Amino acid sequence: MKPLFYLNKYFRKYSVYLGLGVLFIVCSNIFAILIAPIVRTAIDSMIANVKLHQVLNISQGLILKEISTMALFFGGLVLASAIVKGIFMYFMRQTVIVMSRYIEFDLKNEIFEQYQRLGASFYSKNYTGDLMNRISEDVSQVRMYLGPAVMYTINLIALFILVISVMVSINPTITLYVLIPLPILSVSIYYVSEIINKRSSVLQAKLSGITTFVQESFSGIRVLKSFASESHFTGKFQEQSDDYKRQYMRLVQVNALFFPLTMMLVGLSVIITIYFGGKQVIAGTFSFGNIAEYVIYVNMLTWPVASLGWVTSIIQRASASQERINHFLEEKPENRIGVETFRFDNAIAFNNVSFSYDNTTVLSNLNFAIKKGQTVGIIGTTGSGKSTLASLLMRLYNPNNGEITIDNHNVNELSLPAYRSLFGYVPQDIFLFSESIRDNILFGSESPKTESDIESITKMTDVWDDIQGFTNKFDTVLGERGITLSGGQKQRVAIARALIRNPEILILDDSLSAVDTHTERSIKNNLKEFGKNKTVVLISHRVSTVEDADFILVLDEGQIVEQGAPSQLLVQNGVFAEMVKTQNAQNQPV
Repeated sequence: MKPLFYLNKYFRKYSVYLGLGVLFIVCSNIFAILIAPIVRTAIDSMIANVKLHQVLNISQGLILKEISTMALFFGGLVLASAIVKGIFMYFMRQTVIVMSRYIEFDLKNEIFEQYQRLGASFYSKNYTGDLMNRISEDVSQVRMYLGPAVMYTINLIALFILVISVMVSINPTITLYVLIPLPILSVSIYYVSEIINKRSSVLQAKLSGITTFVQESFSGIRVLKSFASESHFTGKFQEQSDDYKRQYMRLVQVNALFFPLTMMLVGLSVIITIYFGGKQVIAGTFSFGNIAEYVIYVNMLTWPVASLGWVTSIIQRASASQERINHFLEEKPENRIGVETFRFDNAIAFNNVSFSYDNTTVLSNLNFAIKKGQTVGIIGTTGSGKSTLASLLMRLYNPNNGEITIDNHNVNELSLPAYRSLFGYVPQDIFLFSESIRDNILFGSESPKTESDIESITKMTDVWDDIQGFTNKFDTVLGERGITLSGGQKQRVAIARALIRNPEILILDDSLSAVDTHTERSIKNNLKEFGKNKTVVLISHRVSTVEDADFILVLDEGQIVEQGAPSQLLVQNGVFAEMVKTQNAQNQPV
């Protein structure tokens, strides 16, 4: 139950619903209990009436008529009690179950907000399918605890207190005999619940794995089909599904013990009632009405006791799910609070910056400065740390050592939203939303934009003509991850999305790799005009992308091996000069 204590704040928030629910549960049980003494009174009254009329030698027809009248009267009382009980049960569900839906809504929003606050390092360690599973399937399991499990538990407690109090007041001895099976049931639940908890945790982990596998399969469906790997992935999905089924059946086997066990013990209570009650009737200290009353009380306890196994299973599953949810909710979010008002007038500097990921050094002792208004090229081979450097610049990651400053202010001391508002960022892995091209371009724009603004930006990124070729033009709705567009079109739309923000600092991380040389040259020329008085960071493994930069950093295995103006680097005849020679040779016609 410990992981579920996190939800107590929601119970306090909706205490009115919970309080009314408890009240309605108690009222419902009071009217349910009234049925038993009505039946007892009816049976004892009819038996007494028959005996009296036999002593007085009254005709059988008159006896039957009086008994029928009494049956109708007591039957009406039972019906009235049942109707009032049903009304309170309706209000009981309308408070407790509705409360659980409100908490489910709040919990999903809290998880989603936490996801938004967490940094890039969190998402690099967790699968998308697992994130989705925790906000959907795990929350659904928790809601079953918040609604049905809480409702039935309160109902069980209220019913036990009321029923056992009445039973003890009638005959403590028989009550004691009748309740003997219940401790046995409690001990059984205690031992089995631990097994349920362990198997529920394994089950939820398996379900997360299946969700992740399906999500990745559909995201990469084009690759999957191009390699004709449908049967292979179908087989892997079948294996995971079979494993999930086996784990689920192990849980079902444990749950299957509860219902027969509870029904057997409740049936044993009925037998004890009839046996000891019959002996008391013979002794003259108990009545037939009391036996009927006790049988009704035991049957009233049948469903609550029988539901103990089901409720226990729900609670254990919810506990396992909430533990998984808490693991993410307890993750430390990005520090978004800091100095709101600052300016970028001089330079962003890296001072002895190092960064490691999973004990692997990615960047080591970087020292350089990006001056305002400067175009900086960052070049290096694959895996040299270029994209990681861009992530550090954007504060998607924080350095393990050293510091990054903007005009001598440590960037970690600045407001994260205010700092990131300086940037227009086009990542290496382009992501477009399943919305219209217009919405994708305007995404993240902090001020209203006109159609003229959109037209101007798309012409600058050389994608205007492509968009005009679509039937719905800017209203064309893209497929998942922008699948409607080609690789080059996606890159140019992403660049337009960054430029329309009119950022002070523009970062292009290998963002022209999917366009031809002519288009690349056209975009670069347009960017020169756009980038006047702006700071531009060009990241690429191609010399042609960075050759016109004011300043170039050459990375190799996470270290800066050369830095300076292109002309200076060529004179040094070092790594950069060698890359120029190699790539120029590759581009020579055969």
